[in-house]
Amino acid sequence: MTSTEATLICRNVWKVFGTHAAEHLAALGPAPDAGQLQAKGLVPAVRAVDLTVGRGEIFVIMGLSGSGKSTLVRCLSRLIEPTAGEILFNGRNLLAATDAEMTQIRRHKMGMVFQHFALLPHLTVLDNVAFPLEVQGVERARREARAREMIALVGLAGRESAYPRQLSGGQQQRVGIARSLAGEPELWFLDEPFSALDPLIRRELQDEFIRLQSRLHKTIVFITHDFDEAIRLADRIAIMKDGAVVQCGSPEELVLNPATEYVREFTRAVPQAKVVRLGSLMEPGALPDGLPRLSARSTVAEAGPAFLSGADRIGVEDAATGRTGTVGRDEVIRLLLGGGA
Repeated sequence: MTSTEATLICRNVWKVFGTHAAEHLAALGPAPDAGQLQAKGLVPAVRAVDLTVGRGEIFVIMGLSGSGKSTLVRCLSRLIEPTAGEILFNGRNLLAATDAEMTQIRRHKMGMVFQHFALLPHLTVLDNVAFPLEVQGVERARREARAREMIALVGLAGRESAYPRQLSGGQQQRVGIARSLAGEPELWFLDEPFSALDPLIRRELQDEFIRLQSRLHKTIVFITHDFDEAIRLADRIAIMKDGAVVQCGSPEELVLNPATEYVREFTRAVPQAKVVRLGSLMEPGALPDGLPRLSARSTVAEAGPAFLSGADRIGVEDAATGRTGTVGRDEVIRLLLGGGA
C-alpha cells in the first residue's frame, strides 16, 4: 500500500509513562527492551508501533486487557501525546500540529465512539446528535437537518425528542454513532463501542455497522478484545501484546498463518469456516442466472444455509472491486475437512 492510498500512517510510535520519558527513551537507542525501560522507572504502554490504515478500510486493533490498544488509538488522535514516533494523517504529521490545529482536526476530520456512550442527559436525541455541529458553529437549521439525517441512518427516526434515559442501551449507542457521524469525519475511531451491550444487541449493532460502512465507506480504526467481532468486521487486524503489534494481516492470514505462538493461541479456537471469506475461495467469472448470491466479505459459515438448501454453487460479488465469481460445495467441504483455503 502506497502513502497516497493510506489515510493514516503510524511510524515507530512509542508511549512511555514516567519522569523524563522522552529523554530516557532517546538515550536508550532505537530498540530498548522492557528491562532497560523499567530500570529507568518507565512503563512502556505502546512500543515501536508501525501501522498503515488504507482509505476506506476497517482496521481492527485487538488484544487482551492491558495490551496497549486503547492507549495506541488515543495516541493516533493525540488525545494522549506519544512519547516518540510519527503519525501521518492524509500526509500531514499530526505530532507537528499545534493544540489549536488538533482541536480543529478532531472537530472536522475525526469521529470517535467509545464504550461508554457519554450522551448529555439533559439533551434530546436530536440535540445530542447535533451537538458537535453546534460546537463547530453550524447554524441551527442546518445542524438539525444533518442530525435528523444521521438519526434516520442509524434507524432511530421518530425518537428525536426522546432523552437518553428513555432509550435502551443499544439505542443509546446508536445515538453515539449518529453523533460521531454528524460532522462527516474522514477518519472514525471506535473503542470497544459494543462491549457493554447484551450479546443479541451487540450482534444487531455489528450488522448495523456493516450496513453503515457499505454506504459510507469511512476509514475506520476499531478496537475490540473479541475475535469473533473482529473477524466479522475487519478488513485487516493488528494483534497487540505488551504494547507491541505482534502480527498484522487479514483475518484469514492470522488464523491460517499465525506468525507467533501468541497469535496461534489467540486464534486457536476460531473455526476456519468463520474466518475464510468467499472472496478468497471464489473462481472468478460471470455470475450465471439463478444462483444464490452473497458478498465476497461473507464467510464460508454464512454460505452454509445456501448449500443446505440444495445449491451446488453460489454466486459471489465484491462490491468494492466489482469482481464476481462462484464458490462450489466441493471447495467448502475441503476447507471444512482441513484442506485449507
